[in-house]
Amino acid sequence: MRLLSIELYKLWHNRISKILIFGYFILIFSIAILSTIKVEIGPINFHLADQGIFNFPYIWHFNTFMIGLLKIFFAIIIVAMIGNEYSYKTLKQNLIDGLSKGEFLRSKVYAILAFVGISTLLVFIISLILGGIYSDYNELQIVFSELEYLFAYAVKLFGFFSFCLFLGLLIKRSAFALGFLALWQVIEGIFYGLMKWKLSDLIPFLSAEQVFQFFPLNALGNLIKEPFSRLSAVQNIVDQIGEGFSKDYGISILNIGIVLVWSALFLWWSYLLLKKRDL
Repeated sequence: MRLLSIELYKLWHNRISKILIFGYFILIFSIAILSTIKVEIGPINFHLADQGIFNFPYIWHFNTFMIGLLKIFFAIIIVAMIGNEYSYKTLKQNLIDGLSKGEFLRSKVYAILAFVGISTLLVFIISLILGGIYSDYNELQIVFSELEYLFAYAVKLFGFFSFCLFLGLLIKRSAFALGFLALWQVIEGIFYGLMKWKLSDLIPFLSAEQVFQFFPLNALGNLIKEPFSRLSAVQNIVDQIGEGFSKDYGISILNIGIVLVWSALFLWWSYLLLKKRDL
């Protein structure tokens, strides 16, 4: 608790961090705005909430995917948090005051875990409320099925924030760290394109998709697949035009494992950076 309180104190007394944190959690609540979207043009009367997006258990899939897109806001907080440690010399001061490098890193990890826990709890509460209002299915067995999406959401956030923590420590400057995060997404895409082009020629029994699933950002994206094609209205349209498809929307244990391994590696590399770097 001491390490967490130190980190929260730093965040609370940084104006930009406070604005971003409040903005992030307010945006989480903005998912409720989707329930109010109505389109009335002549005979067309469209109410988004009537399309089944808030039905149990689909709502767990939909909300975790949609709110997971907001994680970039917290990425800004994390890299800025690390950048400020170097800019304002608070890291060096903490070490002078008796905080070890391991304790410094743990304080960051505890803060990340706290925000992941709060975010996951908010998604659970919001989904429960919206589902209670709009869902056509209210049996407890249905309501609390597919809660594994919440677990995948928490793992996804933790993995992404661990990556951001590592980049913040590696690059030190917030803007450059965020720029490298965007660049890494492009790098993964380039590698995927190259593997699609040449991998099958070099290793016939190995596909680009089999290798690409182990790339960090792609592994994070694979945790919760897009939910839109799962809607019955979309599937009915696809069936009518004769373009039927089958897709696995479940949470893969392999993907969970890949992200957890990457998270552990990012934290371990972060510790090695702190240990070896002259601060």
